[in-house]
Amino acid sequence: MSYIKGLKCRECGREYPISVVFVCEYCFGSLEVAYDYEKIKHILTRNEIEKRPQNMWRYKELLPLSREPTDGFNTGFTPLIRSHSLAKVLGVKELYIKDDSVNHPTLSFKDRVVAVALSKAKEFGFHTVACASTGNLANSVSANAAIAGLRAFIFIPADLELGKVIASSIYNPTLVKVEGNYDEVNRLCAEIAAKYKWAFVNINIRPYYAEGSKTYGFEIAEQLGWRAPKHIVVPAAGGSLTTKIYKSLKEFYELGLIPEFKTKLYVAQGEGCAPIVTAIKEDSEVIKPVKPKTIAKSLAIGNPADGFYAYDVVKKTGGWGEGASDEEIIDAIKLLAETEGIFTETAGGVTVAATIKLIKQKRIPKNESLVVCITGNGLKTQEAVADKLNKPLKIKPNLHSFEEEIKKRRTADHYSI
Repeated sequence: MSYIKGLKCRECGREYPISVVFVCEYCFGSLEVAYDYEKIKHILTRNEIEKRPQNMWRYKELLPLSREPTDGFNTGFTPLIRSHSLAKVLGVKELYIKDDSVNHPTLSFKDRVVAVALSKAKEFGFHTVACASTGNLANSVSANAAIAGLRAFIFIPADLELGKVIASSIYNPTLVKVEGNYDEVNRLCAEIAAKYKWAFVNINIRPYYAEGSKTYGFEIAEQLGWRAPKHIVVPAAGGSLTTKIYKSLKEFYELGLIPEFKTKLYVAQGEGCAPIVTAIKEDSEVIKPVKPKTIAKSLAIGNPADGFYAYDVVKKTGGWGEGASDEEIIDAIKLLAETEGIFTETAGGVTVAATIKLIKQKRIPKNESLVVCITGNGLKTQEAVADKLNKPLKIKPNLHSFEEEIKKRRTADHYSI
C-alpha cells in the first residue's frame, strides 16, 4: 500500500502526481514528496518499528515508494555512539556521534538516498541510473547499481580524490571525469538528463532520492530512546541533509512517535566553500554562489540546490552555521580518531571543527544533548591527512635498535615507556 499523496512545490504549493518531474512548471520551485499522514499514523507505531529488521526500511511508510523496496536491505541503522572521551575534551555533558562512516555498502550516508532512488527508478521502469557527484554519491550509485543489475553512468570532477575514484571504478560503471567543478558537472548532467532516458538520482528523480536522508534523522530519534536531541550539527554540501533531518523529526513529532521537537540545527561547511554559512551569518535569504576551494571536496558545491531551504531550517530552529579552515578540518579528523577511534573523511572533520567553534561561542550549551553527524569514512580521503601524521619508527630487527629509536622519540615527544 502506498502512502504517497503526490509531489508538491516547495514554493507555490502546486501539487503534482507521482512522476519523473522535479521542478514546478509554474514557478520553477523544487518539488517534494507529500504523504498521507492520517493513514500512516494508524500503522507506524514505536512497537511496529521496533519489530522490523534493523535497516532503513523500518520506516518505509515515510519513504516515497508505491511498492515494496528492492534495494538497501543492509543499509542504515548505523551506530549512534555516546561519546565520553571527545565530550570530555570539549567539556560537554551529553555528546553523541551518528556514525554513517560504517554504512553499507560504501561507507557513507549516500547509501540511504541511493537505495530509495534505485527502488524508485525500478518502479518507473528505468534500466540505467546516473549521477553528478563529488565522490560519495559516485561510490554509492556505482555499488548499488552493480547489486541491482542496472547500468550506471557516473559524472565527477576531474580532480576528485583518488580513493573515491577507485571506489567507484571497482564496480565497473561508465565513469566520466569532467574538467570542471561540481556545479559545472551538475549543469552538464541536467542537459544529459533532458536528452537521455536515464534516472539521474540527484536530478530528475531528486524529490524521491532526497527522502532517503530522513532515515538518518529517524534513527537518531529512535536510538536516543524516542526523543529528539537539543542540538544537531550537520555537514552541508547541497544542503538537503539538513532539511531532511528537520523533516524527519517533524514527522516523528506529528505522528506522536517522539514527545517533543525543539531541536536546533546547525550547518557546517569548509571555509573555502561556505555559501550557506555565509547566508546564515549575513541573515540573508540569498545564497551567493562561490568557487569552491577546500580540502572537503565532498562538500564542495558552490551553488547548493537546497541552500535556501537549509538556511530556512537553521533560522526557524534557532541554530547557526560555522565554517572550518583546511587546517582545522585536519586537526578535527585527528581529534575524533584519537578520542573515539572513528576515522572520518574531510566532511566529518568539518562537522567536528564547526562543533568546537559553536561550543566555544556558547551557541551550544555544554549541558544539553548534542548529536554530531559523521557522514563518510576517512579511508576515502587519506590524502588530506597523509602528511600530517607521526612517521612510523624504522628499526633493525633487534632490541637495541628498538630502544634507541624509542629513546629518540621519547626525547622529542616527552613520553615514557
